[in-house]
Order: sequence, then C-alpha cells, then structure tokens
Amino acid sequence: MNTPLPSTAPFGRGPQAANRESFRAARRKAAMRALLLALPLLIFLLVTFVAPIASLLVRSVQNPEVHAGMPRLSAALAGWDGAGVPGEPAFAALAQDLKEASEYGQLGNIARRMNFYQPEFRSLLFKTARATRSQTPAQWKPALIDLDERWNAPETWRLLKRASISPTPDYLLNAVDAQVAPDGSVTSVAADSAVYRAAFERTVTISATVTLLCLVLGYPVAHLLATLPQNQSNRLILFVIVPFWTSLLVRTTAWYVLLQPGGVINSALLRFRLIDHPLPLIFNRTGVLIGMTHILLPYMILAIFSVMKGVSPVYMRAAKSLGAHPAVAFVRVYVPQTLPGVGAGCFLVFVLALGYYITPALLGGAGDEMISQLIASQTNDQLNWGLAGALSCYLIVFTAVFYFIFNRLVGIDRLRFG
Repeated sequence: MNTPLPSTAPFGRGPQAANRESFRAARRKAAMRALLLALPLLIFLLVTFVAPIASLLVRSVQNPEVHAGMPRLSAALAGWDGAGVPGEPAFAALAQDLKEASEYGQLGNIARRMNFYQPEFRSLLFKTARATRSQTPAQWKPALIDLDERWNAPETWRLLKRASISPTPDYLLNAVDAQVAPDGSVTSVAADSAVYRAAFERTVTISATVTLLCLVLGYPVAHLLATLPQNQSNRLILFVIVPFWTSLLVRTTAWYVLLQPGGVINSALLRFRLIDHPLPLIFNRTGVLIGMTHILLPYMILAIFSVMKGVSPVYMRAAKSLGAHPAVAFVRVYVPQTLPGVGAGCFLVFVLALGYYITPALLGGAGDEMISQLIASQTNDQLNWGLAGALSCYLIVFTAVFYFIFNRLVGIDRLRFG
C-alpha cells in the first residue's frame, strides 16, 4: 500500500519559520512603538542636556577670536618660526586687521582673549587700533615699534601666534595650571598663580569627606528602616523623603541662619554654658560639610535601604544558630550583601558633591572654593567660556574615572532597585 508523502513547503517557509517571522515583526512593531513614545523625551534631553554640555566641551579647544577676527595676521604668523620679531608683512597685517576689527566691533573680543595671555594686552591693542585709524605710514613696523616698545618684543608676537591657532590646547593646560613655554614645552605656571589643581584637590577632598559622613550616618538609618515592621518603616521613611520637597536654596539658607555666630546653635550652646564663645561654624570647611551632608544624606539612605529590603533575615538567623556572635554575623554575613547599595549610594553622593555650587558658595569661605564655583566665575564674571569648558571637561573625566573605580570595587552596575 502506497502512503502519500506530505506536501513540503519551500525551504524556510514552513509553519515554524512563518511563526518566527511574525514574532520578529511583532517585536519590531512593539520596539518602534516604544521608541515613538520615548522620542519626545529623547529630543528634550538632547536639546536641553546633551547639546549644551557638548557645546561647552567643544569650547574647551576652540580659539576663534584672533583666528577669525584677524585673518591676515593669522596667515602671516602661520609661517613665522618664532625667532626674533616678524617682518613688515606681519606688522602691516596687524595694522589692517586691527583697523577692520575696530570698525566692525570685534576688537573687544580679541582684546579680551589676548588679556587671558597677558593682562596688559588689551590696552596695547586698543592703543594700536587708535593709531591705525589716524595714520597710514609707508612702513608699519617702525611706526608701531615707535608707538609702543612691546611690538619689538618677540614674546608679544609669540602670544599672538598662539592665540591665532585653533583648535588649541591652551584652555586644557590652563585648567591644570600649565602653559606652553616659548620653546614649545609644557611647564607649570608660577606657584602664586596656580589655582585650579588645588581647587580640584579641594573638590575631591570635600566630596570624599561628605560621602564618608553620609555613609556613617545613613547606614544605621537605612538598617533601621529595613528591619522595622512595614507600617512603622513607611511612616519613618517620610522623614527621609520630605527634604526632597524643600528647595535646595531654602535648606542651605536655613543652615546659614543656624550656624552663624549669633544663630540658634551657638546661642543654645552659650545658654547651656557648654562653650564660652561662639564656635566658627560658618564661612569655613565645617559649614560646607554640615550643609552638604544634610542635603545629600537622603540619597545615601535610599540607595542602601533599597538593597537592604531585599536581604532575607534567614541568613542572620542561620549564622546565629551556627554559633556566630551577632556582631560577627552582621559584619561577615549581612554587610557584604548590602555592598551594592553602599557603592551606589557612595557613587551618587560623591558625584553630586563634585558639582555642588550653592551650598559651598553660601556656607564656605575663601579657602573652600570648589571647582563648580570657578566654572561659574569663568562664565559669569570673566566670560572665559573656553576655560570654563576645559574645567567642565576635567570634571566629567573625573566622574567617569570614579564611576569605574566604584564599579570595580562593588559592582554598582549590577544593582537592582526595588
């Protein structure tokens, strides 16, 4: 008896292949729908967060003022070897560019840029620009040297050549108190002019101290919240969350009132005769640490609490039943299971502290200036966006380095909240 063979479909077109294709199509459709729903948020983040940061970082290597405002001089100095004083073509290009820059309103930007190299450069450029508008000598080189002897100094022309180069490493070097010497080597600035390396060290020190204080204060609170019954824990955690509903400026200003010599804290200590004179709690490192620890402490508590809630009490009971002392069981059994939360909390607090501005500005003194305050000063007061971008670039690099360090130590990327 002959049994008819089942009909065969072309290779890859059977029922299973068709089901796989329909499943992939459904997955693609669902992914596209999710992308379209998230697209407005992605665009918002790109426009308001990513693009401004990228623009600021690009400014750290841009040097457009002299290069764009004085194109003839930039071209003339491109082939100059830096020895002695350049010839007449460079002087003529300088005079023509200064005259046009003054007419088109670009001289102020050029002078401000050159003043970053040498403080008296602004007056020199404006003085020379006035002379170029009032005279047209046959030879500009002797005329400008007679006008100001600084035009006969090779260092003046070396600074102009450096300023005409774009992109430039000058901002990135200045941000770590370094500069390019006349021979082309990189050297440190004078000790009395060094500002930024000390500011970076101070920023890291303050951030690390605040992180340690938050860990010491936050770990017991998180443990208490995680071990209490659910109803009590929910009521107490409100005291941790409520500070998030209060403005950062309001909380910092409250500490400004509490810590001053005639404030609540010193008045109470004097009234109870615990001290003889007011303690210096403000406009110094103490005030900065108190204010920042108070503001950042909830982040540490919530990060550790989220992990502690997932630690089963069975492990502690098992360790005690096997003869371990409660303290030993806590250190060797319980604490290692909470390390991902500790790492996440430490990293979160540390990174937030690196970029803090309001609290150090209100509660700190002259010796507690953090890098965020220097960035704000460069953008608001000095209008030196290039140096502000370089400082921001290093701050981002530090954040990335510390992330990899924390991740290497405790594996915070494996943390699961909830």
